[in-house]
Amino acid sequence: MEAKFIAVWAANREKAAKLGVRMRPVEESSAMKTAHRFLSGSRVSDGFDQLADLGRLELSLEALAVDKRFTVLFSDEEANEALIRLLSAGYKF
Repeated sequence: MEAKFIAVWAANREKAAKLGVRMRPVEESSAMKTAHRFLSGSRVSDGFDQLADLGRLELSLEALAVDKRFTVLFSDEEANEALIRLLSAGYKF
């Protein structure tokens, strides 16, 4: 499950880069740790605001955290934080 999440997150980051959204690289070996850190803090993930401006929040870490394929990888608190961020940015499910 983690490997699938990491692969999808990497693919989303590549898609975002093609849209001109700048994100820091994430090493595969530390991807889950990085995802948990972003979702546990008060700061949105890299590129979140740019993706929101482009109407492409489906490419964000937050969208993946609430994706039913990956919810088991995140705590309720992390998923709730992701959902709040998405809803605050006007994300439509």
